[in-house]
Amino acid sequence: MLFSIILGALIGWIAGKLMNSPGGILRNIILGIIGSAVGSFLARAIGLGATSTIGVILIGVAGACVVILVCRWLFK
Repeated sequence: MLFSIILGALIGWIAGKLMNSPGGILRNIILGIIGSAVGSFLARAIGLGATSTIGVILIGVAGACVVILVCRWLFK
């Protein structure tokens, strides 16, 4: 569980930097966890899957970027 939280924070931080989105550690953890779920769903929908930690991070970051983008559209 601790590994998942750390990984979620890393994913959220990377996505926040890529999308130029401010936030703290709690926001990064939440964004990373939600982004990983969205990324996994979208990856499976197009027939992709992660077999390593790097793959999980890449899919999670892509999903977190999608979440940031959708939130910007909804709350603008």
